[in-house]
Amino acid sequence: MSEHTKIKPSHLSRIAIVYVRQSSAAQVEHNRESTARQYALTQRAAALGWSTDRVSVIDDDLGLSGATTHQRSGFARMTAEVALSHVGLILGLEVSRMARNNADWYRLLDLCSMTDTLIGDADGVYHPSLFNDRLLLGLKGTMSEAELHVLRARLDGGIRNKAARGELRRGLPVGFVWGEADGEVLVHPDAAVSGAVRAVFDHFAEFGSARRVWLWFRSEALSFPLQTHARAPMRWVAPAYTAIHAVLSNPVYAGAYAFGKSRTEQFVDEQGLVRKRIRMLPRGQWAVLIPGHHEGYIDWPTFEANQQRLGTNTRPQPHKPGGALREGAALLQGLATCGHCGRKLRTHYRGRQQAPGYHCANKSVVGGRGVYCLNVGGVQIDEAVAKAFLAAITPAGSSAAVRAAEQLQADHDGALGQWRLAVQRAQYDADKAERRYRAVDPDNRLVARGLEAQWEQSLRVLEQAQAELAQRQQQRPHPLTDDARRRLLGMGEDLSRVWHAASTTSRDRKELLRTLLDEVGISVYREQYRALVKLRWRGGALGEFDVSLPRSRPATVRTDEDTIGLVRRLAEHHDDATIAGILNKQERTTARGLRFTQNLVGNLRRHWNIPRRATPAEPVTGELMSVRQAARELGLAASTIHRWLNDGFIAGEQLTPGAPWRIRVNDALKRRLVQDAPEGYAVMQEATKRLGVTRQTVLHRVQRGELDAVLVCRGRQKGLRIKVLDDQPTLFDEAS
Repeated sequence: MSEHTKIKPSHLSRIAIVYVRQSSAAQVEHNRESTARQYALTQRAAALGWSTDRVSVIDDDLGLSGATTHQRSGFARMTAEVALSHVGLILGLEVSRMARNNADWYRLLDLCSMTDTLIGDADGVYHPSLFNDRLLLGLKGTMSEAELHVLRARLDGGIRNKAARGELRRGLPVGFVWGEADGEVLVHPDAAVSGAVRAVFDHFAEFGSARRVWLWFRSEALSFPLQTHARAPMRWVAPAYTAIHAVLSNPVYAGAYAFGKSRTEQFVDEQGLVRKRIRMLPRGQWAVLIPGHHEGYIDWPTFEANQQRLGTNTRPQPHKPGGALREGAALLQGLATCGHCGRKLRTHYRGRQQAPGYHCANKSVVGGRGVYCLNVGGVQIDEAVAKAFLAAITPAGSSAAVRAAEQLQADHDGALGQWRLAVQRAQYDADKAERRYRAVDPDNRLVARGLEAQWEQSLRVLEQAQAELAQRQQQRPHPLTDDARRRLLGMGEDLSRVWHAASTTSRDRKELLRTLLDEVGISVYREQYRALVKLRWRGGALGEFDVSLPRSRPATVRTDEDTIGLVRRLAEHHDDATIAGILNKQERTTARGLRFTQNLVGNLRRHWNIPRRATPAEPVTGELMSVRQAARELGLAASTIHRWLNDGFIAGEQLTPGAPWRIRVNDALKRRLVQDAPEGYAVMQEATKRLGVTRQTVLHRVQRGELDAVLVCRGRQKGLRIKVLDDQPTLFDEAS
């Protein structure tokens, strides 16, 4: 069957689409012959019987790969037209121009078969609903996908071979540039850039924490270089924590060449769309890793040690000690492990003094309840470990104190060096802006005006950098004198005084402890009132000692009388849960310093024979509403509700002082709200005159039910009205 035989009038009544695509922008620019041949398919459509105005060219996908339909708007538009039965013929130079993916290709074939749409290429015209034509089109799609696979394999093989030799040029992190030779990597020639990178590694060696390095940069107001890609200009910005961590964890800074550290994966999101994500691989799965490839900022053993230190700063496994330093007085946080099961001990704080304690997360079922494997106070144990640590480090204390002072001076000098480089960089920018301004033609006022503004801005930046440098030079600590050195040596001999000094923080003590200790195992023996502490020192040395635990004291612990009296009063109106909420709102605690719970209130009430709240014989009528709900129900403003709550005209309920008010809206309350003032009811001013009392006294009588009152809600006469009888006794009559 010839191609003209397959073309029916029904096909000619619809449009013909010429689909044009090139795989990359480079092909569009350099392989123009292929593009011209694809555009020439319009002439073939005319030869097959379509008029020129009925031929549509779709070239939206020029420069896009045919491996997938992702971001191929032209293919999507063509598929939509086919689905709407608007297309009689699709023309492409070859099948690979339309799709190199069998899933996309067969989806198009199915649509063309259902809508009676022809497909044409350089070899002929095919009808997807015919068996032979569909078989041939399927073979062409399979061969196109196989060709794509072969091309990818060749490209990937070439890239991997070049990467295996360390010659593949990819993006380098900040602090490195590519040299002229193949695979040559050089340290950045800008001293400010390389100095900032070296400062990261120097201070990590001192602090041992990426976060502490980041905080040091922020405290010194130092900038860090940022370059998004090789051709982008270098920018100096306030460093982010991720930037500092990326420098510490990148093997390139250790002189290694790395390739294939990540893998691109496809997944289906919640909306059913196919998306891609980049997954970082563990080091053992990297495609290429060549240590010693180029000059680095640190050596490879230092990099390995840094990675181990960074790993210990993250949340460790249940049976491994470590973790980043955290706030709190618990000295063994991150170091303590359970001597019974080997799990890492967790830290807790109890009482008003926030005394530290340690417990094991592993629970055993005892008597139907989960009981911690270990739960012990940490005050005595922390003191014993600190004593053992000070005894071990005392011989080196003298020199350590001196080194600490010298390190402080070195840190400040390092920051000053970075600011001096910042001043030099600002001076260079200002000189460059001046040269550009003086080189411009003075008659070109628009350009000269812009260059002058840039010069002025550069001078302002230079002035700020110089002022900051001068200020920090004034704050530079003085070098150690002989007298200061002797005093520090004397202080170092008494490390206990330094350890317990008010200026020494809990974080400092924890960091000092980790310099010598790797792990502290704790085993508790309650029957013997002791704890066995095992120390594993750096280097593998072991030590152990017993710590006496405090015995339980028989002295009774009582809740204060004020709290007991309050519970006795509240129990007449509220249940245990509500009472617990009220006591906690008032910041009351149990005799042991704990917050009240429903069970603790119940135990306290039963211990002191306080009866439970009796259920009312008659249920309380009305619905409890918030102030806003009651205002809408009664037709009043919320401010009016609050005002009459304070005055006692409207009764409200609170779970505890300070809690939101709740109004019980019933028929009795609604009857007190009227549209017009009844006969015999006077305004507040007249009522006070007739009764001879103050406004507050009138409101109290209304609250106690001694006076009848209504509230006029609308009109000019709105407000409170009090019923005052002529023979109503006055305050002085009552007193007599």
